[in-house]
This record gives sequence, C-alpha cells and structure tokens, in this order.
Amino acid sequence: MQQSRRNFIKKAGNATLGLTALAGFNPLYAERVLTASKKIAHLSAKEAAKEEDFWYQVQKAFRQSPHFINLESGYFSPQPVEVMESQFDNIKMINEQPSFYMRRRQWQDKQAIKEQLAQFAGVSADEIVVTRNTTESLDTIILGIDLKPGDEAIMCDQDYGSMLETFAMRARRFGLKNVMVSLPLHPKNDNEIVDLYEQAITKKTKVILVTHLINLTGQVLPVRKIADMAHAHGVEVIVDAAHSFAQLDYKIPDLGCDYYGASLHKWLCCPLGTGIMYIKKEKIAKTWPLFGDTGQPVDSIKKFEHIGTHPVSANLTIAAAIKFHNSIGSKRKEERLKYLKNYWIEQVKDLPRVIINTPSADERSSALANFAIEGMQPDEVADYLYDKHKIFTVSINRKAVKGVRVTPHLYTTLPELDLLVKAIRELSAA
Repeated sequence: MQQSRRNFIKKAGNATLGLTALAGFNPLYAERVLTASKKIAHLSAKEAAKEEDFWYQVQKAFRQSPHFINLESGYFSPQPVEVMESQFDNIKMINEQPSFYMRRRQWQDKQAIKEQLAQFAGVSADEIVVTRNTTESLDTIILGIDLKPGDEAIMCDQDYGSMLETFAMRARRFGLKNVMVSLPLHPKNDNEIVDLYEQAITKKTKVILVTHLINLTGQVLPVRKIADMAHAHGVEVIVDAAHSFAQLDYKIPDLGCDYYGASLHKWLCCPLGTGIMYIKKEKIAKTWPLFGDTGQPVDSIKKFEHIGTHPVSANLTIAAAIKFHNSIGSKRKEERLKYLKNYWIEQVKDLPRVIINTPSADERSSALANFAIEGMQPDEVADYLYDKHKIFTVSINRKAVKGVRVTPHLYTTLPELDLLVKAIRELSAA
C-alpha cells in the first residue's frame, strides 16, 4: 500500500513538473482488474471505493499524459489501453479487407455489438441504435417526434446547449412553443424538482426533456419520478443521459422514459464517435428518422441506421469497453467516482469564498462537481489551476451556473486531488 501511494505521488509530481515519461508504468488489462476485484468481492461497493490497492490496478489500465493532471473527464473519457488496442486491431482488420468487409460482414458484426450493448443497457436490440454521440441521438428524436404548431415542450435552463438549440430551431421553423423552467442548484428534495416540471404542464404539453445528470454541476435528477408524473398527464419524456450512462448504476427501463440518448465515449470509455439512441418499441413507428430510408418498415429501429458510411472500427470496440467496465462492476465504479468527488469537496466546502454548486447528498451527484471562488470569474479560476498547478479543468459560465467543473475518473489518484485541494486553499486565502 505504501509503495503504491509513493507511485501515485510520483505520478502527480511528474504531471506538475511536466516530465516526459512514466518509467515502469505498465498497463494492466481487464482480466487482471477482474482478478484484483475478486480480492475485494467480500466488501460492499461503498467499502471497495476506498481500497486504494485495488484502484491502483484500475489506474494502471489507463495511459495518461505526464504533463498535466486531467480533472476534465466530462467531455471525453479516455479509453483503457486494452480498449485502444482493440480499436487498433479493428482498424487494421477493416483496412485489410475494406469494401469486402463493409459489403459482406459489417452488418452482422454490428448487430452482435448492438445485442451486447442492449444487454448492458437492459433493453432490446430492436429499441436501440449505435450513434455517434448524445447530440446526434437526441436531435434525431427532437426533430423526429410528431409535434404540431402550438404544441408545447418543457425543458430546463441547465439542459445541454445542443438540445436547447434544436428545440429552439424547431420552434422557429414549425411553431413549437418551448417552456423553460429554472432548476435550483440545491433542491430540498425530489418533490421540489418534480413539482417544478409539473407546474409547467398545460393541456398543450406534449414532451419534457430531462437531463439525468446535469453536465454543468453534476446534479442527478429524479428522472423516474418526473417520468411517472409526466405520463400521468399524457406527456412523453426524453432523457439526456450523456453523463449518467456507465457512470451511475442503472438500466434504461429503470428511468421509465420514452426516448433516451447517451455518449459511449464518456463514461463507458469507448472510442470517440460512439453513442446510443433508445426509442421505446411502441414509439418507433411514429418517430421520423433524420435521414430518409424507404427500405425499412416504419416500426423498425433500423430505419434510423441509414446515415451513410459508419465508423465501424469504433463501433466494434464497444465490446472491449463493456468488458473492461464489467471487470470493475457498475455499482463499484459509481461508488468510487462518488468517493473521489467527496474526497476533495469535503476538504474545501467550508473554506472562505469557496462556493459549491453541486448538491452534497450522494443520491444527487456522482463524479462531476462544480465550485466557484467568490470575487473571481470562472475563467480566472480555471486558468490559475492550470497555469500554477497544471490541473486541467473547465470553466462554466452560464446564466444558471458559474464556476469550474471538476471531473475525476477511475484513473484519478488521491494525491492528484490533494494538489487540487491545495490550489483551492490558495485561492480561498488570496
């Protein structure tokens, strides 16, 4: 344990000093992580979250730059080395037999990947499409659902910009009315959030967009309760799960939604350009695809797959990412990410001038969190962290949220978070 910790500190120090190599930092693959997990099988997921010897094995499965500390995993979560090597193999295989593969083999291979992904998500392969990202998934749904001029859609001021922009475009072009609700940063309870959406419903409301895990702050919304309430009013629900898929331990049916989109290159650690779109079986026929396809039945999910040539090598690599995720376990992963978030927040939340924009309860957040320094702009704080300490974060400067988002991942070490705490203490005392 002590040797592991010294290695962690050396890694964190190298990142700060900008050294060029991590000698002897050899990756371990999913089988070895699975072997290590058997040693902590007797522990609860919450207890396992603190077992640094185990997480050291997980961290060694990733290859990280020594030039900075990456605490901005929300945009894109890098792949474990095993997953990268799987993608390289897929690229080589397809390039060796290019048109032959694309014409003769790609569809059966992609169907097998869809079936694995569907099982992982807890749905039927006849209800999902492998897309390129959350935006493609949800924009297809927003533009494809059957809405008439004067119909209303409800969303909140902390939903992702691309979704809000697509709803705004649909409003300008087709006469949809968008109703915006203001989400509190620190809700008292689930009912406060559910009531917020319910109070916005009218007889003309047809759909609600709900973000499962807010990308600005990390707040987790009670999606199932919102969906049940909406359905009682005859309103459909679209879920933006860009950050909750493979970060939180759940299956899509647990949310009770009608439509769903997520990015696989975030918390499942798939290659860039992989996502998932889910449409409930009975909703497929009435949802229009973004690209024309007269070759598939209107009630087939395959009508959404006609987007031109696909990034097949990336899609095939989804299998390796699922394998690595399962070697850790969904619940164990969720608890570790919460532990990392709590580790740094607990040390800075009571400091002068420090403002935490993320709910403190475990059920209301996971890895993502957002903080601000009173009297400083978000860009100033993010620049200080990087320029002075080589800690990479991202500033958030929206009307609803102003602060710096900190997003650790499975490869994040406690000494790296100690450096973050040190930097925040400096800012607090300045």
